[in-house]
Amino acid sequence: MANGSKFLKVTGILMIIFGSIAIVVSIIALMGIGALNAFSNAVGATSYVAKDLTLLYVGGFLALLSSVVELVAGIIGVANAQKPEKAKVCMIWGILVAVMCILGNIFTLIGGGDFQFFSLLTGLALPVLYIIGAYKNQQNQF
Repeated sequence: MANGSKFLKVTGILMIIFGSIAIVVSIIALMGIGALNAFSNAVGATSYVAKDLTLLYVGGFLALLSSVVELVAGIIGVANAQKPEKAKVCMIWGILVAVMCILGNIFTLIGGGDFQFFSLLTGLALPVLYIIGAYKNQQNQF
């Protein structure tokens, strides 16, 4: 068994679990935003509210996209844990998950939220461990 294969498989399984949960939560959030939109239209909300809802929709879709990327990365990591030649593909997917995490934090700042260092740190922990597992797995290819 490759040196990083267990590491990659465990982090991949965790990404599958958290990605699946995040997809469900993102869908529920988008449904909530839709309900809020319907309510604001029913009561004749101002254009300021509509602008805020657009920002919420973009954030909801970004969260859903990020969740799907995490789920796919987890599946790819588990499927390729025993294949050191596929380590670069896993690293790319791990980097995509990390980038999506950073984009989410940037979007929070754009939306007027505060910078949350702990949130960024915890959001990057799993993708970084996944990338390390893929890198260790790649070392056994040579």
